[in-house]
Amino acid sequence: MSLAPKRRLRTLVATAAAVIAGAAGAVAIPVLDGAAVAQAACGANSPHATVTGSSGAYVTREGSTTVYSGGDYRAAVQAGVDTISSGQRVAVMASGSIGASTITIQSGKTFEGCGTINVGNRSGRGAIEAINTTDVNIAFLKMSGNPYFGLRFSGTNGLKLGDIDLTLSGGLGIRFDRDAAWNYNVTMNDIYVSGAGSHAVETWNIDGFNITRVTARNVGESGLLIQNSRNGWVGTVDGNNVGAGTGYATFRMANTNGRTASGGYATNIWVDNVISRGGGRGIFCVSQSGGVVIKNVDLASNGNNSVLIENCYNVSIRGGTVNGGGEVRLAARTEFPNNKDIWITLRVDNTSVRESPCGENTNWTLSGNGARNIC
Repeated sequence: MSLAPKRRLRTLVATAAAVIAGAAGAVAIPVLDGAAVAQAACGANSPHATVTGSSGAYVTREGSTTVYSGGDYRAAVQAGVDTISSGQRVAVMASGSIGASTITIQSGKTFEGCGTINVGNRSGRGAIEAINTTDVNIAFLKMSGNPYFGLRFSGTNGLKLGDIDLTLSGGLGIRFDRDAAWNYNVTMNDIYVSGAGSHAVETWNIDGFNITRVTARNVGESGLLIQNSRNGWVGTVDGNNVGAGTGYATFRMANTNGRTASGGYATNIWVDNVISRGGGRGIFCVSQSGGVVIKNVDLASNGNNSVLIENCYNVSIRGGTVNGGGEVRLAARTEFPNNKDIWITLRVDNTSVRESPCGENTNWTLSGNGARNIC
């Protein structure tokens, strides 16, 4: 049984065609045709291990061998993960609750969460984790509940996240740890997060990432927050009611995001589309981030700044619209160097555009009826 609704199948089909030519350092994603997507159903094609059953009666099998039988859903799932070897696949067909505990996935293993995994809050930990691993693939996942982190990662190489649906009642969706080893060559295909009290997706310390789509609905802080990462491509970030009443944004870059290994801000991050409705900010670049091209934006009725660029370097927004909501603003804090090398091409209606203080090499191409106070 596939968890991928039609909106996700369309995304998978279109994935790599949207990668901007010349996005050096970005990880390549294969284009899947309709037949390939149809074959990618959760639990299809004889996984090496399966978890089946229902509340109080779960069975984990590897081939014809039963490796767990009992009422503990988390134990059944972890037994399925542990019994397979690198290069093999476990499909969790059963739904259940793991409580305030953690499922750990080791290197080389593919995990398919075909049932709904309900989770609790384990302080500082993820409901599902892959730490210091290579080539982990979470191809499908459907999660509910109120985790501390839904998924938690650090020190990964070749991590793949496929069709991920986190319909939560609190917590943070996907987290890459700040004070931990770097991650390399991360792929995310289609991430949907609703109801998180914090961020939908928060990343730190990634070198090489391709993120096809992040959809955030009714989350407390950011939709996609990228920090201290470089060499990547993002297809679409789509937020509705994200970060209401806060300074967070549907798409936020912070903490030296986009700074290259040599310390500069040559363009190394490409974003195709940012869509934002209501909530807090639409786009926010802050704290010495940059090196980014955003091809198109569609922002309306944001409750805070539609766009805020603050102490960022080599940032280009190449087109799109802002309609109503908070102002488009270039600002600066005194503790960091001022904005430098900013290019903004936008149609702005029913809200204002302001640059204060004046940045260095700011380039505006504006249309629309928005009032302007720029340098």
